[in-house]
Amino acid sequence: MQSYTIGQAARLLGVSPDTTRRWADAGRVATHRDETGRRLIDGKALAAFCVELAKSGSGDEDTPYTSVRNAFPGIVTAIKLGDVAAQVEIQAGPHRLVSLLTREAVEELGLEVGMEATARVKSTNVHIDRV
Repeated sequence: MQSYTIGQAARLLGVSPDTTRRWADAGRVATHRDETGRRLIDGKALAAFCVELAKSGSGDEDTPYTSVRNAFPGIVTAIKLGDVAAQVEIQAGPHRLVSLLTREAVEELGLEVGMEATARVKSTNVHIDRV
């Protein structure tokens, strides 16, 4: 499973690395250390924390959330696979985006909960790019 540094997690959460460190120090999100001593957050734990944070509205209210060319980098928080179709949810800062796509596309992209991905929005369609 993919893990994220404090800086990467901060970018996905839409807050500063200092805020992410404080949340980790307070036990709001679990971290572990790699062989070099860097603090890492497990992708699934970060995905769950992203959803919790968005629901609680506890994000940094002063942070502007913008979309450059309608791209929303975030973390995959849920995948529902059907026989032919699939539903993928991405939490991008305070934004929850849901895309309906083929099961084949999800499998080709290798999408999993906790993985970083970018939702690209055009009109009413949302396309998912694997980072």
